[in-house]
Amino acid sequence: MDNIEIKELSHNDLLWDKVADYAKNCSWKAGATLSKLMKNNGFSDLERVFVVFSGDDIAGYCTLSESDCIPNVPYTPYISFIFVDELFRGNRISEKLCSRALEYAKSIGFECVYLISDHVNLYEKYGFFKIDEKLAPWGTMETIFMRTI
Repeated sequence: MDNIEIKELSHNDLLWDKVADYAKNCSWKAGATLSKLMKNNGFSDLERVFVVFSGDDIAGYCTLSESDCIPNVPYTPYISFIFVDELFRGNRISEKLCSRALEYAKSIGFECVYLISDHVNLYEKYGFFKIDEKLAPWGTMETIFMRTI
């Protein structure tokens, strides 16, 4: 997968609506939530959406945002909404997305980043480690990971 490009989008980017539409229609149900946030100006000026393109095709995305799905925790910022299209899985795209989001977080002054997931032994490969576990609003336990930059 040498022909991929990661683009960093803010709310006024020309590709914003294309990515929001893709997220709404992707196979992951959380994509619809991301799409609503994007369409309803739910991003601050510092928050970003990172999108992997393979040519004109969207291969995946993630966000860097101030908060995530677990309320009332002192952690910020988060890499969240990590999704890789089924056609592009197995190419370490989620790792590349996380790396790009980490670079951005460092460039705006953060020393660590958090991530919430129920995946086991995925994000640990990227240098994240478990710091907490909380009940998500939908009733499952989720792990909160951290990585220093």
